[in-house]
Order: sequence, then structure tokens, then C-alpha cells
Amino acid sequence: MARRSTSGPTGSSPSGPRNRTPQPVRVRQRTVGDFVKAFLAFVALLVLVVGVPGALAVEVGWPLPHGVPSSDWLTQPITVHTFLSILTVIVWLAWAQFTACVLVEVKAALSGVGVPGRVPGSGPSQLLARQLVAALLLVGATAASLTPGLAQLGQHGQLDGNQRSTVAAAQQTPGVLVQQQEQAAKAAAAVAEHASQAATHAAPGTARHGDTKFYRIQPPEGRHHDSLWEIAQRHLGDGRRYKEIYELNKDRVQPDGSRLSEASLIRPGWIMEMPGDAHGGELVELPDAQVSPHVQQQIQDYDRTGDHAQHSGNAEHAGHSGHASVPAQRPAPEGTERTGAQQEAHATPASSGHFFGLPAALLGAPLLAAGLLGALGRRRRQALWQSALGAVGGRRGMEPPTPDGDAQDAQDALLVGADPDAVRLLDRSLRGLAAALTAESRPLPVVYAAWLSHGDLHLQLAQPSGKPPVPWRLGQDQTFWMLSRADAERYEDADTAAPYPGLVSLGTMDDSRLLLNLEAVPGIVSLSGREADRAAVFASVAAELATNGWSDRMTITLVGFGEDLTALAPNRLRHLDDIEALIETMQAETRQRRGALGAAGHDSVLTGRTGPAQHTRWAPHLVLLAAQPSAEDAVTLAELAADAGRLGIGYLVGTETGELPGAAWEMEVTPEGKLLAPLLGLELEAQLLPAVQQRAVVELFVEADPERDPDGPATAPPFLVDISEQGRPAVYARLVGPYEIIGLDTPDGDRSALLHEALALLLLHREGVHPRVLASALWPRGVTEDVRDALLERLRVWLGTDADGGPRLRADETGRLTLARSVVSDLDVLRSLYYEATQGKGVGSRAVRGRLLTDALVLVRGPLLADRPAGRYGWLTHEIIDARLPLLVADTGLALSAFHLEKDRAEKAIEALDAALRTAPADERLWHELLRATHATGDPDRLRARAAELLDRSGARGLPPRTEALLDELLPTWRDRAATAG
Repeated sequence: MARRSTSGPTGSSPSGPRNRTPQPVRVRQRTVGDFVKAFLAFVALLVLVVGVPGALAVEVGWPLPHGVPSSDWLTQPITVHTFLSILTVIVWLAWAQFTACVLVEVKAALSGVGVPGRVPGSGPSQLLARQLVAALLLVGATAASLTPGLAQLGQHGQLDGNQRSTVAAAQQTPGVLVQQQEQAAKAAAAVAEHASQAATHAAPGTARHGDTKFYRIQPPEGRHHDSLWEIAQRHLGDGRRYKEIYELNKDRVQPDGSRLSEASLIRPGWIMEMPGDAHGGELVELPDAQVSPHVQQQIQDYDRTGDHAQHSGNAEHAGHSGHASVPAQRPAPEGTERTGAQQEAHATPASSGHFFGLPAALLGAPLLAAGLLGALGRRRRQALWQSALGAVGGRRGMEPPTPDGDAQDAQDALLVGADPDAVRLLDRSLRGLAAALTAESRPLPVVYAAWLSHGDLHLQLAQPSGKPPVPWRLGQDQTFWMLSRADAERYEDADTAAPYPGLVSLGTMDDSRLLLNLEAVPGIVSLSGREADRAAVFASVAAELATNGWSDRMTITLVGFGEDLTALAPNRLRHLDDIEALIETMQAETRQRRGALGAAGHDSVLTGRTGPAQHTRWAPHLVLLAAQPSAEDAVTLAELAADAGRLGIGYLVGTETGELPGAAWEMEVTPEGKLLAPLLGLELEAQLLPAVQQRAVVELFVEADPERDPDGPATAPPFLVDISEQGRPAVYARLVGPYEIIGLDTPDGDRSALLHEALALLLLHREGVHPRVLASALWPRGVTEDVRDALLERLRVWLGTDADGGPRLRADETGRLTLARSVVSDLDVLRSLYYEATQGKGVGSRAVRGRLLTDALVLVRGPLLADRPAGRYGWLTHEIIDARLPLLVADTGLALSAFHLEKDRAEKAIEALDAALRTAPADERLWHELLRATHATGDPDRLRARAAELLDRSGARGLPPRTEALLDELLPTWRDRAATAG
């Protein structure tokens, strides 16, 4: 993904790095209507909070008795005065409750902690207070001060002096990813040239502070507080540049002794150093006769706390007010190499389409790709097992279809882009945190978002929650918990419920990946932008939520889009036709969840995710509504979302206008692939799943559906070899069992293991392997393009050429690497023999069928690549060959057993089944046929021995029902022996 940079209006050197111009953000300006609403809200609050008690005190007085009542008080008749006193007490209590709601809402709004406390039994009172306070503060504070500071997520606590920037500021986030040396060199050269030009034009001996501009935070006018966003809007022409002001002034000592630590918290009297291109009459450039000596002294003292005080003379003083710098380049971890494709993905936005024939959207989404790849593998294994058990038209030995076109590109992109280690570490870290808090009898904190960078995990909490459990530690402040990758790798699988299943990737900023916890947002998350761009964001969110590896279970409701996406996970995804059906569904579920939480005695679903019921209850329900709701529906959704955070319900709603009632966080996706949330301080490279890639991914899942086309013919293997005497291959590799190669000399050097592994990968994919897929398989941590190409050249030389001069390693028209037909593996031969025996020559000739099946079973010498070295062949975890090979061997053994039993050769049948069981020991079908064949020998003791062996293998879990039924039929006394043994 491209590193985000923000350019000011000034020009840059032609030789400098070219940055895309940021698109303007639509910021809603305050209108006369807003001021009218604020005034009316103020009047309403004044009447309800001050007027009501005043009126009660004047008109009614104190309603309660002034002394302790006697028992006769209970028998007195109820008069009008008594009735009015009771009503007065009720009104006083209602006033007290409403006033408490107002105080809670004002505190939450001004502190920016996000979810306000819930006043017991408040209901509509707190909702009314929230609306009045929001209307009042709409013109009294910026939205950034009313929402959690997501812009801080993952910032390093104290930036190095040479990392501050102005015109080209890049916000710091945890663990900056590896920056490519070429990019670093270009950037450094551009800065050097810029500094040189500035030095040429600068007068000798010019004092730095003479060129520096400052702004002094003014006291609030009425209820209006200044903000960095508005300062940037007035003096830099773009509110999004507030981050430059923030970085220039972060952690510097202010005149009152405090420091700027959050972009949304600034105080009157503070001084802000401004970027050099700032303009406007409120700015101060020393000396300034219009500024009092006291203020001038404050500014001079503040100026001495800047970076120049420690780094005078650096090139960072060049340019406009002299603050140009290159973000620090962090070297790659030792031993890490990066492929050309990964480099390109790192520097190319997802919206730019394809490169090297693979979709960038999937290459740049490692968590989404890992989830899709894992779900696709599970779907294909399920299809294989159902095929083997005869659930799909009795097609034994069915081969999974080989994708082509866009689906093949999508599958390759998933293989290259997936980062299963990151998913595993994220899952274990979150569950480990939950287990540690449970052990300390502490509740789970509310987590708004998480940042991932190199495996380091940063959680932003809604509010301070004390000291995190070891090995977690506090981040830059009390609302950040951090876990390093090294500590995360020490976690084992924890038997606890997933604590934050609603986390979903939105994009990257400064090479760190943001995951937003949709179920914890205090209201609706709105998304504006073009319809196609919004759809790409919605599809990405839906696909990741449906397949991610850090959730146990959840419900994801799609409205207005994505009916075809339900194929990814029918047990998680559901589609509703319209908003009316959604509102009806969510009203019922909201009532049900409130009642269930109350009955269970929980404050929120987070409390319910610890304890005995954690695995069975409180799964989140996430609503993705792409259609623009009507004004009435929007209000209804806002009411439903007001209390949704504690109920585990999240709402992501699309809007065409950018304005949505009840929206806690507002985001916009631009045509350039940026995801903007300016009032949250976010500018991300959006994670997208465009329509073309969405259709391709869905096609992969539909093709793997075990219920698809049940009456179709059996699928032939993708590669059939000539099994006659004339079909001897030039190169023969044994993969089923220990790895051996016949026909090639063993290569010299340390690349021999890589050459063998590359050949094995190509042999298992006769349809072709994309070079990027090959590189990511051999070097999971990445490799440079020249290293990959050098290995491919060695592989090409090692394999050699055929008699006709053609290379045995070649590329097809799509650029994928393929092997010549003269390079064959025993797995190719095994598939071909079984296919010919059951669907080819063996169908019409019993003798041919028996010979082919016998030859096939002889090839089986053990599991696939039985002696592969530890730490290599990790790509096999993405394959389904580990499921296909045992099924193929079992099918072969069953077919040969049936062949022998037709002639009552029970011993031969048992021999064939035993051979198959050595590779497929868990196949229930083989055990059933073995019991039948043993029964056919007429030896009860032998059958009892087989039954005992089967019982021993089953262990504590017991035998499957079908196996028990078969033993009841063949050996009725087996239960007695089992009971005696038990």
C-alpha cells in the first residue's frame, strides 16, 4: 500500500517523490438552523433542569412530611393535597433522573471517551438528554472533541526530533512497515535538493524564529471552542492538515505547564507553531509590535522547545520556515526479503486495479485473504468428504474443479496476499487477554479499534481500564493497551470465547492496519462516497466478517447489496430485501437482547463473554446497510443504535449525502481509494473488494459448494499420464511417501532444498503456478524479485530440455509456470490409474481393472512428502491435497476390495484394505469394508480381534453410530466384550 503523505499548497521539486493530491473532504459547515436548534436546546435544558425545580419549589413547596409520620398516617383518607404531593415527588424524581442523564451526556461529550454511562431506568429520558446536549454542543465544540481520538491509534509516545514535519507530515503509527530503499533514496534526494535550494535563497545568518509563525489559542466565544481542524481550515486552507500542526506541537511544554497530547484537546492561551505556508491576520511572526511583551516572551520561550533547539543547522530548516524531513526508514527484519509483487502492492493503491495479472485489492488485504483462503479450503474439504461418502450423486473420487479466468487470478491473489500468521496471532492475543482478565475477575474493556503492525497489536479503549494484564502494557496513554509480536507468539490456544469478534479491517495508514470494532461504536457508522466505492467497502467488510479467524460466531445482515456474498458463509451471512424488514427484525432483537442481558445480570455483552456461558451466548449482530434510508427510517435506526453498543449490535450504513441522523462516526470513501474520517483524524488507504474481485471470489465458493450439480458426471483429473510401457517419463518424482526424484542429478549448493520444494509445488499444480504464488510459497516472509528469478533460472536449468529441445519448465499464455508432460509424479500416475480403472479401460475389462487398481495401490508408500524437513512446505496448509490423497487411496482400496470380493477372495480384499488404511487410517468406509471382508472369512475370533482394534482406535469418543450398527449385525456380542474391557 502507498505510504500516506499530505502535501501543502506549495510546490515541490520536480525530482521529488510524486504524491497524489488529496481530494477535498466534504465538511458540514454550521448553518443558521444549527444555531436555532442550539438555542432551542439551551432553552429546553434551562426549563427542564432549572425551571422545573424552581416552579415546584415556588408553587408546591416541599412535598414530603417535615417529621417522622405516625402509623395513623397510613389510615388517613387520600385527599387532593396528598395526591398532589405524591405527584410532586414523582416529578422531583423524574427531574433528578433527567438531570443525571444531562450530566452524564455532557461529561461523555466533553471528555470524548465515547460511550456515555447508562443511567438506570432512564430509557427515553437519556435519549432526550443526549439529543439536546448534542444540539447544544453542535455549535459549541467540534465533532472531533465529541468522538474518540482514533487519529492517535498507535502513535509513538515521543517522536524523535528529526521526525517532525510540516508541509509533508505523515502521522506516526506503531511499527512502520519496511520502506523500500528506492523510495527512501528518492525521498532523501528530494529533501536534500529542496534544502539546497532553500539554503541558496536564504540570507546568511537569518534567525529561524524570524521566519516562524505562531498561533495563540483564543478563549471561546460564547460556547464555541477553537480546534486544530478549524485553525488548519482558516490558516492552511484545508482542515485535514490539522495533523501537521499537531505533529509540530505534540508534547511541547505550553505556557501553563501542560502539553498537547491529543489533537482534540487544546486550551485557550496555548501557543501553536504553524507550518511555513500558514496565512491569516491572527498569526504572529516575531518581532510583532501588536503583541504584548508578555505574549512575545511566552512565544520565544515556546519557540526554544522546538526541534531546532536540538537540531540547529540540519537540513530540516530548509524550505518554508525550514521544517522538511523524511520519515524515518526502518530496516526490514533480519532475514526478511520482499517480492517484487509485494513491493508493488506496498506502493500501489488498491483502487489501481491489477498488476502482474493479480488483483491488488486482495493482495493488499492479508487478513481478508487469509480468512477467505481458510474458508475456501474448508468448503472444498467438505465437498470432497461428501463426494466420498456418496452424498453427491455417488461420485467417488471427485476432483475439485480448477478455476480459470478472474477466479484463478483471485485464488492466486489470496495465496500471495494471505497472512495466516497475523490472523493466528491476533486471535490468540485477544483470547489470551480475555482469559487473563477472567483469571483476575476483571471485565473486558470496551475496545473501539485496533492497529496491527508487524504483529504488534495496539488496542484503543473507550476509557481507561487500569493496568493491563501481563504481557500487555500501556501504550502512549491510559486508553491504549499494547502487545508486542514477541509476547504474542508466546500465547497458546485459549479455551475462551472470542472477546471482540466485531473487529474488521478498514484500511492502512502509515503502514499500519486499522480494525474497527463495529459492535462497540456508540451509534451508527456512516459511509458516504460514490455508490461503486461504497459497495467495494461494504463487500470487503462483509467478506472479512464472514470468514475471519478471530470470531467464533456472529450474524451479519446485508441489506441493499451482497445477496451473492451469502455463499461465503451461509451460517453467518443473511440477506434482507429492504429496510422495512431490517427495522422489524432489529426492533425484535433489540428487545430480546435487552431482556436477556437484564435476566442474566450483565451490563453488556462483554460481561457475558466471560464465565460459563461464554461460548454459547452474546455473539454480535452486525448490520451492513448499503441502501440510503429515508429520513423516517434513519431516525428509527438512530434510536435502535443509541443503545446498541452494549447489546453487541453494530450498524454500518451507506449514505449519499454524508449526513445521517444518529451517526457517531462519519466516513467517506473517495474514488482514489482513500477512506476519510477527518473529524476522527483518519485518512486511510481503504480496504476494498471491487465488483470484479467480488464476483471472482464468490465463483470460487460456488464452484466448491458440496451441493452443487449433484447429478453431473465425475470430474476427470486435471492431468492424465500415459500409463503404457511407451509412456515412461523423463523425470519421475515420488511424492506419496518419502520424496525422491528419478532422472535428475541432485543439485549442488544451499538452493537444492528450494529447488526440490519448487518442483513439488509445480507437480501438485499441473494447471500452472503464478510466479508470485511460487515466491510466496517458498519465501513466506517475502523475497526480492531478482532472487526469485535467479531460483527459477536454476530450476529451468536443472530440469533441462526434452528430446525436441523444448524446456521442461515453461510459461503459459497467462504467465503461469507449467511443467512439460515428460515431468511426472507418482501422484499423477496414481490418479490416472484409478481413473482408467473406474471410468476408462477398466470399465469393460475386469482383468484390466484389477491390474490397474493393484498397480495404483503399490504406489502408495505413506503420506504425502513424508520426510519433508521441518519449517519447509508451509504452503501445504493452504492445500487440500492432504484431504484428497487419503480419499483417493481409500477409494482405490475400496475398489480393489470389491474387485476381490466379487470372486470371494476375502484375504486379498483384506490385504488391499490394510494397505489403504496405512495412508487413510481415519476413513470409516475402509473399516466397514474391512469388517465385512473379515466376516466373510468365517473366522469369529479374527472378527473379534478387528472389532477390538477398532474400539481401541476410537478411544473415549466411542464408535460412530453406523459402525456400531454394522458390528451389531456382524458380531452381536461385541457390546459385552466392550463393556468388560471398559
